[in-house]
Amino acid sequence: MQVLVIGATGYAGRRVSTALSRAGHTVLGLTRDADGPAARELAVNEVTPVPGDFSRPETLRAHLEGTDAVVHLLMDMSDPVGGDQRLIAELAAAQERDGRRRHLVFTTGISSYGRTGLALMDENTPGNSESPLGFRFALEKELADSGVAHTVVRPGFMYGGPATTSMSGQWFAAAEEGKPVFYGDTTKRWSWVHVDDLADAYVRILDNPAAVDGEVFVIADDQRVAALDMQRIAVRAAGYTGEITLETAEAGGMMQMAADQDELVTSAKAHRLLGWRPRHTSFTDAPERHYRAWKAARTES
Repeated sequence: MQVLVIGATGYAGRRVSTALSRAGHTVLGLTRDADGPAARELAVNEVTPVPGDFSRPETLRAHLEGTDAVVHLLMDMSDPVGGDQRLIAELAAAQERDGRRRHLVFTTGISSYGRTGLALMDENTPGNSESPLGFRFALEKELADSGVAHTVVRPGFMYGGPATTSMSGQWFAAAEEGKPVFYGDTTKRWSWVHVDDLADAYVRILDNPAAVDGEVFVIADDQRVAALDMQRIAVRAAGYTGEITLETAEAGGMMQMAADQDELVTSAKAHRLLGWRPRHTSFTDAPERHYRAWKAARTES
C-alpha cells in the first residue's frame, strides 16, 4: 500500500512514518523542505520525502496519484479548522476525479473532549463544545459526512523518544532551566501513550483499513497518575530537586487551558478491534531513560 503521511517530520509523524515503512508500505512523507535534515532522516528510515505545504492543498495533488491512504498528523495552528476542511475537500475531489477510494487516518486527541464530568471517557463520549479544542470533534463529524473513507485516532498525551512536542519534553526543558511550572488544576489526571505504541496503532489500522472505515479509536495506556506527580517524576529525572511553581491554566496559554481537567480514557475498543495494547506500561517506569532520549535528540539537533 502507498501511504502519504502529512506531518511526517513532526514528533509523532517520524515514528508513524517509520513504523509504516517497516510494516512494508511505500511511505511518502510530506515536507516543506525535501532536502533538509528532517527529510534526510525520513529517507534513512526508507520513507520518501516529497515536497508540499499543508496550507496549500494543491501541492498534495500529485502525491495523491497512486496513493491508497493518507495519514494526517498535523494541526495547522494558524488555521486549524480551515486546514483540515481543505484536506477533506481535496480528498473528496480526488475521489471524484479518479474513483480511487483513499483512506484517511485523521488524528485529533483526547483534549478535544474538554470538561465532560466523566471519570472515564471512550469513543462514544460526547465532547464539550466549549472546549478550546472542541472544534476537532466538529471536524470529525464533517469528515464522517464527507463520503471519504476514514478512521479517526484520538491519542492520549504522548511521551518517549525525542519528545519534541510532548508535555514531558517541556517538563525536561523547564527542569534544566531551573524554572518548572505546573499550570492549572493540581489534581487533574491524563491518559498517556508512548509514541511508538501510538505508531503501532496506525500500522494496525492500515493493515485492513476497510474493516475500520468510519471507526474512531482512543489510543492510550491504562495508567491513572496525576499530571503534577508525573511532572515531579520528570523534573527529578532531569536532575531538578527544587519546587515546582504553580500557575493558572490561563497563564500557560490555549493548550494548557484545553487540558485543564481530568482526561482519562479507555482503549478497550482498540484492544478488541485492532488487537492493540501498549508495550510501554507507563512514563513513570523509566523516566531517566525518557530524559536521556530527549536530551540526546536535542544534542543531535
